[in-house]
Amino acid sequence: QLQLVESGGGLVQSGGSLRLSCAASRYYLRYYAIGWFRQAPGKEREGVSCSSRSGSSINYLDSAKGRFTISRDNAKNTVYLQMNNLKPEDTAIYSCAAGWDCSSRGPDYDRWGQGTQVTVSS
Repeated sequence: QLQLVESGGGLVQSGGSLRLSCAASRYYLRYYAIGWFRQAPGKEREGVSCSSRSGSSINYLDSAKGRFTISRDNAKNTVYLQMNNLKPEDTAIYSCAAGWDCSSRGPDYDRWGQGTQVTVSS
């Protein structure tokens, strides 16, 4: 079965950038829509962005528009989330998930990675 592993999280100052990676193994990523989600302490999980099977991008988070960009490299079996101008409110565990179609709802995805912590200091 498809396995997903996130990387690229860490501690960054406000205004900084991070690029998260979601690497797939045991199956080809191109057959899946890949969504990025985040969950901050004490808050519900929210959809951030999605890369469809056709390669189109959907942004779900109004606060991230213009700052976060999703992309995929099927040759590397990896989807990326480039995050610029990070803010303390972006602090969360970021997870990627695989599904048939893009959706902002977590239950619509079948496979999940373990998540990577992003902490933005003020």
